[in-house]
Amino acid sequence: MVKHQPLQVYEKQVFVSFVTGIYGCRWKRYQRSQDESSRWECTWFVILCSSFLLLLFWTYFWLMARNDFNDFNWLVYNRSGEWRDETIPILASTTVGFSYITFLLILALFHISLGQQLNLYWVHKIGVLATLLTTISGVIFVDDLWGDEWDILLASLQYTAPFLHLGALVTVTAISWLVAGYVVRRERSNIQVMVLFIYIVVLLGLCLAPLTFTCPCIMDRHSLKPRPSIIGRRGAPMLAPENTAVSFNRALQHGASSLEADVTISVDGVPFLMRDHTLRRTTDVTKVFPARQYEDASFFNWTEIRSLNAGQWFLESDPYWTVASLTAKERSRIGNQTVCSLVEMLRLAARANSSALLNIHKPPPEHPRYRSWFMDTLRAVQKAGIPLKRVTWTPDTDRGRVRGLHQATSEKLSVEAIRQRGITSLTLHYSKASHKELQEYLANNVSVTVYPVNEPWLYSILWCSGVPSVSSDAPHVLRKVPYPIWLMSQSAYNFIWMTSDLVSLAIVIGVFFFQNYHMIRWRMSGMQNYNPEHIMLSAVARRSSRDVNIMKEKLIFSELNNGLSSTEELSLYPENGYVRYSHGGLSR
Repeated sequence: MVKHQPLQVYEKQVFVSFVTGIYGCRWKRYQRSQDESSRWECTWFVILCSSFLLLLFWTYFWLMARNDFNDFNWLVYNRSGEWRDETIPILASTTVGFSYITFLLILALFHISLGQQLNLYWVHKIGVLATLLTTISGVIFVDDLWGDEWDILLASLQYTAPFLHLGALVTVTAISWLVAGYVVRRERSNIQVMVLFIYIVVLLGLCLAPLTFTCPCIMDRHSLKPRPSIIGRRGAPMLAPENTAVSFNRALQHGASSLEADVTISVDGVPFLMRDHTLRRTTDVTKVFPARQYEDASFFNWTEIRSLNAGQWFLESDPYWTVASLTAKERSRIGNQTVCSLVEMLRLAARANSSALLNIHKPPPEHPRYRSWFMDTLRAVQKAGIPLKRVTWTPDTDRGRVRGLHQATSEKLSVEAIRQRGITSLTLHYSKASHKELQEYLANNVSVTVYPVNEPWLYSILWCSGVPSVSSDAPHVLRKVPYPIWLMSQSAYNFIWMTSDLVSLAIVIGVFFFQNYHMIRWRMSGMQNYNPEHIMLSAVARRSSRDVNIMKEKLIFSELNNGLSSTEELSLYPENGYVRYSHGGLSR
């Protein structure tokens, strides 16, 4: 007779309790289950994964759109009439939502790896749904207000594609352990076949993805063109109020080779610098002329415009979060700025031996200077004493009236149209011209200025593309980029790409083989039909270890090896504490 000493031990699994408690509020052992997850809970897992992917896209978009944050706030201002930094609540909510969804997804993956049933707590379900709906609403809002900004994704992929490829490859390789465990260790079903098929397609797609990349910085370093010159767009508006004398001075101090300004014609024919249609955002017109605060800026005369303060708004609104870095002397100087005239800016450019790029805002038809704006601007250029060849302006009209003055166009044209119109200079938004089109323009001796370029990564891409000049709100930032952030030869990248693909495929194959090892072993031993309890009990019989799988009762057998043969049967009755052994196979 075989002696037995059954004992039930409930181990405290701190990690499992933490995972199941946070994810599904199942803190106690009897609340957990290793049964199959219901279709409803699987649906919530799919919703969780979809929310994560959407938030990942949303987070990447805003990281890249940092180059244009001020333009976004300006668009919101034009719609609402009030200046606010709308990027702060968007970035804060995106950070919180992405962190929350990522944490839940990690807990869900731990559930799968530990064999626990997915059972998302109802509070988390509300949180996931709220985060998903908020993100979708944000995408719709951006598409309505800032639809052109989606083009930043195409531009950024030229810079980040090689790194995104490696990151995605590492992630897909890592989840091969979960996929293999789900597919191999269970009875075959259509869902498992579909999961395996999708995984293989995604993996192969990632391996071949670099064939579709167009990265300007994957090139021979000897083919790199000279560093693009930097144009101070409205001066240095991150360091001083835009379109003011102090802003243009700061731009020149930080290495800008040219100055760009927005020109408006006053009612008495004086060209002055102003970006907006009204004076509300960048002056104190609401205090000085409250009844005229919504009036077009061009309908003020120069004496009225000159009486306004054009610097205090910068200190109060802090549009670029840079006021804290200014000294007391710089703040005092900024606080006393007035609206700058075109003549003042051009004289400053002439003294610095730099050039100027002017964006002329033509007056409305009812304006007294509607027909003479061109001559008003030309007289200001001549009065400033700057050589005409160092001045470029848009729009490209009245070309035949001036000799020696450069006129550029901001319209994207074909090379044939450029030749017909005699244009030698283009001013384009970075999203309007692809790398191939830029190369075509430059090959036909068309000078291209790209705007706005405020981030080092975008500056690096355009440098690798051979762009001769960029217009920037942040010349002090681009000045610190002495070389493209990364530059790699095609052969070096091909080596990294193929090596990473081969390593990934080898790891995935190894993982699937290892996960399949137990099934192969049991089939070779003649056990065609098995379940996890068979494997566990057999493992206990073959080993003297006291450890048992997570969430199972720990059975301690004394003298188990004394007289127990491979054909003896073990019957377990946990309700009365007896264990019975017999011959003839395994039964319960």
